Amino acid sequence: MNAKVIVVTSGKGGVGKTTTTANIGAALAKLGEKVAVIDVDVGLRNLDVVMGLESRVVFDLVDVLEGKCRMGQALIRDKRVENLYLLPASQTRDKDALDPEVFKGVVRDLIANEGFDRILIDSPAGIESGFRTAAAPAEGALVVVNPEVSSVRDADRIIGLLEAQQVSEIKLVINRLRPKMVASGNMLSEADILDILGVKPIGIVPEDEGIIVSTNVGEPAVLGKTRAGQAFLDTARRLKGEDVPYPKFDEDGGFMATLRRWFGGA
Repeated sequence: MNAKVIVVTSGKGGVGKTTTTANIGAALAKLGEKVAVIDVDVGLRNLDVVMGLESRVVFDLVDVLEGKCRMGQALIRDKRVENLYLLPASQTRDKDALDPEVFKGVVRDLIANEGFDRILIDSPAGIESGFRTAAAPAEGALVVVNPEVSSVRDADRIIGLLEAQQVSEIKLVINRLRPKMVASGNMLSEADILDILGVKPIGIVPEDEGIIVSTNVGEPAVLGKTRAGQAFLDTARRLKGEDVPYPKFDEDGGFMATLRRWFGGA
């Protein structure tokens, strides 16, 4: 993706959007980019917890927007990954505290004056004001979807809204895929999702209990050794333009046959 400002959104809640933001942000930083991840889910702040930075929050996004602090006072630098920063959301305000135009100015400042290579914006789920604010400065979008009907239906709605806002690059991250369920016909396949949404994925992340552990301890999975962590790292590499093959998650011919058909392999 060429987009420097990317909104991570989902339509449906609970699909792994915040986990995706934290892991791809950390992965991009590991790969050499200066990255800021911004939590726009005002009132329900979670990105700081997933990243293990909650104890270091002093100022937040709303404080920056209202001029109560400087940008540098609100940005939290991750001590484990060089060039990874968090701008947290407020827990005590509501989404009406965010003005889309002012937020666009904050994001522009991060790129132009703070020297960030990439901004990832963790959007609230749904299609209300929080989503519109999160998407306002975005040039690209990662739509996180689970391989189930309700998630795909909501993703379809979100993609339409992103296109209406002239977001130029839209990619899918298929999260929590279970190859054995796909093979047995009990879960939507990647091809099914492509047929419905018409958008190819930039990442396919398998169901992995390691994500629960990493979230509970506040350490992005890309910093450890899990299948999901490797999948997020591969997603970040594709986002940077690398030609990264999709891994063989399981010994399942149907699943791999689908991937080979889809990406033009033998």
